[in-house]
Amino acid sequence: MKKLLSFSLLGLAVAAASSAQARDYDNVRIGVDVPYEPMEFRTAEGELTGFDIDLGNELCDRMGVTCEWVEQEWDGIIPGLMSRNYDAIMSSMTINDERREQVLFSDPYITMPSAWFAASDLGISEATKETLDGMTIGVQRGTLQDNYVTDNFSDVADISRYSTADDMVLDMEAERLDIVFLDFPIGQSTLLESEDGDYVVVGERISEPKEYFGDGFGIAFRQRDEALAEKFNEALAEVQEDGTYDEIYNRYFGEEDAE
Repeated sequence: MKKLLSFSLLGLAVAAASSAQARDYDNVRIGVDVPYEPMEFRTAEGELTGFDIDLGNELCDRMGVTCEWVEQEWDGIIPGLMSRNYDAIMSSMTINDERREQVLFSDPYITMPSAWFAASDLGISEATKETLDGMTIGVQRGTLQDNYVTDNFSDVADISRYSTADDMVLDMEAERLDIVFLDFPIGQSTLLESEDGDYVVVGERISEPKEYFGDGFGIAFRQRDEALAEKFNEALAEVQEDGTYDEIYNRYFGEEDAE
């Protein structure tokens, strides 16, 4: 009986400690894949900045905690969360059913379309199986764009996968790729605004089907960290209500509404 009582008390103590840990974060470690301009990148002086960074820091301020950003390449970002290398992921991660099986998401904080980008002299007005037949397509490994291109174009085109968007852009500039498929703001900042080439958007921006493009970007947590996710949701609702969100959004995207 004493042994059973001891185990019961131990179990209650562990549960209480876990609950307290969920409620009393002083420092929140957030995993992020850098660079991914304008969402997360470093300035010429080495300062970490971007829409996700500024919004994340603001949310932490509202919660009364300190944000610590932990850099992690994309293909290891969910495993890093599960290994407790950080407490959350805020790195332009699209909310979809496949990821919901692994992580707990916050409410969506922004929705961004994807788009095809190519040199202006490629000579096509839309990306279809017919127009991309025999071409080489660049995507970032493990992203929703990778899934979409693999499922819909791997039978007609070669697909090159990259760890970072920057590596993909370098191969575009070296003409080792014909076309790339990226989140629109990433392609806009790295290609359309580039001084090293003349690039255009091919066709319309894409945000369907939801099977691939999900429900917007969310902050990811371990499934059991519901209390921490709720704190972020409350802070997000607050900054959206008082206009702070719009100020941060306009800093990186101007005053046009996100799609």
